[in-house]
Formats: sequence, structure tokens, C-alpha cells
Amino acid sequence: MNKEEFLGQLRSKLAGLPEQELDERITFYEEMIDDRIEDGASEQEAVEQIGSPDEIVDRIMSEIPLSKLVKNRVKPEKKHSTLWIVLIILGFPIWFPLVITVFSLVLSLFITLWSLIITVYALALSFSIVAVAMFIVAIILLITGRFGPGILSTGVSLIIAAIAILTVLFSILTTKGGVFVTKKIVLGIKSLFVGKGDAYDEKIG
Repeated sequence: MNKEEFLGQLRSKLAGLPEQELDERITFYEEMIDDRIEDGASEQEAVEQIGSPDEIVDRIMSEIPLSKLVKNRVKPEKKHSTLWIVLIILGFPIWFPLVITVFSLVLSLFITLWSLIITVYALALSFSIVAVAMFIVAIILLITGRFGPGILSTGVSLIIAAIAILTVLFSILTTKGGVFVTKKIVLGIKSLFVGKGDAYDEKIG
């Protein structure tokens, strides 16, 4: 992929950004490619070193607030502002319930996901507390000469401690998974306000 194709795809995929910010992003990556070419890389090598357009779009989307994208997308042009207002009012019975439904589904997904993660952490904490309590009981039993119950309590405390450690590790994994899913959902929502698909690819194809 040469510089022109790369910048064309990037501009297409970021078409929903405010015009000034879009131009700044394109100029930034254009200068980055030029710098690498000046350092001795070929045009194709310079483009490959930067990364694919999709990777860059994800990086940019993670940096831009969703509110900014929504504001830019819903802001009508002045000459069409009256028409926009009329359409919004007339279409209110249709689009408003859809927006509420989608928002409720996304919110429910977030609540369910993070509730599960919190539950796993609560289990990890509970197992840890029980393990410590059983170990204290074991020490007391051993000190008082009740070796049989003391040894049994020690074994139980070690087993519960092992379960607690495994639960903590699982909690960390679920948290990473939750963060990953959350980022993907947010990026997906942002892409609705930014990308225009592969318009550039269709144009040159």
C-alpha cells in the first residue's frame, strides 16, 4: 500500500470526525510517512511501519470522547436546520423508543458484565477471609494441644487459601475480559458516528 492509498483509506474510515480534526490527523500521519521516507525507507515500508488503517482508527477512536462524535454527527448544516428539526419532531414516535431500547440493552449488558466481575471479586474476598479464619483456628487448636482438629483445620485452611488464590487469578482475567469487551463496545458505538465503511476502497476498485 502506498501513501496515497493509506491516507485515502484513513480519511474514509475517519470521515465522521470534525473536519479540522480530520485534517490534522491526516496531516500528522502524512508527515510521519514523509519522515520515514527521508530516513531511507521506501514508501511502502514507511506505511507498513505505521500500521494498518484499522489499527490507527481504533487508536484514534479510543482517544476521542463519544460526546464529541455524537455532537458532530447530529449537528445539521445551517441550510438544512429547519428540515432537520421538522424531521426530528415528526419522527420522534419512531426514533425515540428505538434509542431507549438500544440504550437499555447496552446498559443492561454493562451492568450484567460488571456485576459478574464484582461477584467474582466478592467470592475471592470471602474465600480469603475464611482461609485466614481457619488458619487462626488451627493455630489455637494446636497451641491448646488438640492436634487432630488442629491439623485438620490447617489442611482445610490451605485448601481454601488455594481456592482463594485461584479465584483472585480468575477475577483478574474476568476484569481484563470486561475491560476488553467494554472497549470494543465503545469503539463499536463510536464507529457508527465516524466511519463510512470502505467508500474509498469502492471508489478506487
